[in-house]
Amino acid sequence: MAQTSSLCGVILAAGESSRMGCDKALLPWPPSLAALGSGSVTTTSTTNTTINTFLSAAIHLFFSHVDVVLVVVGKNELALAPIVYTNGASLVVNPDPDRGQFSSLRVGLQEVLNRGSDKAMVTLVDRPPVQPETIETLESAFEQAIINRKWAVIPEYQGKHGHPIVVGREMLGAFLKAPETSTARDVEREYRSEIVYVPVNDPLIAANVNTPEQYASLKSNLPPQLLPSS
Repeated sequence: MAQTSSLCGVILAAGESSRMGCDKALLPWPPSLAALGSGSVTTTSTTNTTINTFLSAAIHLFFSHVDVVLVVVGKNELALAPIVYTNGASLVVNPDPDRGQFSSLRVGLQEVLNRGSDKAMVTLVDRPPVQPETIETLESAFEQAIINRKWAVIPEYQGKHGHPIVVGREMLGAFLKAPETSTARDVEREYRSEIVYVPVNDPLIAANVNTPEQYASLKSNLPPQLLPSS
């Protein structure tokens, strides 16, 4: 499939992962049997670039559809930089990540504009990478949405909205112009009529991974090709 013109990938990875107890960007992906069966989580060392993590897998997935992948980091810059650079992505630092995830989104989207683009595919590093078919579906839906003068597409699975989302110039501008105290959901609700919600057969679009227990429960949502072998 042809790439959408000027589409940038943006991965938000500046959170502190306090409930997980370790940086979610460094969680092994696919999960190992040991990780799935344990109540604690061991992350992948940043010096081991041969093992996929949530972050490296998300970068690889995006690079199959975009030319540039931007990873927004915060206080974890030094820990994530080796993975970002080894996998060919670019590092963008949120100078004040304590302001929350919306501030990281704005930092990432401003960098999209700085690089001469006005379209972005955005995901969260604490979501498992979705299936390649889901990316293709969203990309096609976005191309049609632009023709129909819509601003963005958001995937939906069994009534739940998720990531990645694809935003065009108008939606990008709406995020950047919103008050700093806003959330992405606030902006989505305000411009709901301008968004296309795309049904996909992929539970991973809405799989939150904030705790070791949620990470261990991922097995029930994994497609067969990602299930760890015994």
